[in-house]
Amino acid sequence: MTDTTDRDVAEAKAADRLLTALRTRVACEPIREFIGATDLPAAYRVQERLSKGRIEGGARVVGRKIGLTSKAVQAQMGVDQPDFGVLFDDMAFRPDQLVPMGHLLQPKAEAEIAFVLGEDLADGDLSIDRIRGAIDYGVAALEVCDSRIRDWDIAFADTVADNASAGVYVLGTDYKTLDEFDTVAVTMRMLINGEEVSTGTGADCLGDPLNAVAWLAKAARDFGEPLRAGQVILSGALGPMAPISAGDEVTVEITGLGSVTARFSEGNDK
Repeated sequence: MTDTTDRDVAEAKAADRLLTALRTRVACEPIREFIGATDLPAAYRVQERLSKGRIEGGARVVGRKIGLTSKAVQAQMGVDQPDFGVLFDDMAFRPDQLVPMGHLLQPKAEAEIAFVLGEDLADGDLSIDRIRGAIDYGVAALEVCDSRIRDWDIAFADTVADNASAGVYVLGTDYKTLDEFDTVAVTMRMLINGEEVSTGTGADCLGDPLNAVAWLAKAARDFGEPLRAGQVILSGALGPMAPISAGDEVTVEITGLGSVTARFSEGNDK
């Protein structure tokens, strides 16, 4: 009983630290001092506490994000699998909206394919064929990753607990079914203020972004919160992320899916 109580206290402290950083927009120290650097179950329990706090504050779950889909980044973090986080309604911005920099702490942009589900992935087979059949459409996406941990000083448990370093995201407006583009063969480039800062292909995301969605569907179901129809799935970066600053304009171009552009406010307005 003491071990369980101590664990609960440590995880509550970790979640409180992250929630305070999220609320105050002041970056905090790593939370691995509470749960260790590699304890995946503990990290997801902290993430669950964080999500509960967001929901109690009025936020609504609209999807999931997948992180650490690059083998190089996995090796850097000393892990052999991706991670996932929760997308809330207040993270979504339209291309015609100015994204407030006051909403962010240490933003880094990355280009992805987002998928919107047409059916639940809760029961039965979760093969690639099932995943394909469950997807309504794909769309070019710009995800802004953000860490509540000061200076991005993160181990695996830090980023998982911190909602997989989720920030905000912007979806394009050119929706395509999976019959209209090849998820593996797409090429991507990302520009900041007109300068190319990142390139990649669909194959750079676990060999195929659909592999990432299949991994997520199984992981989410195992954690008791399966993927549902209508949810947005950010499937993981197609190339390296890049830091962004106030006043920047970021454009993602993905063959077959068109482009999406986000503009970030000059000041710290919220």
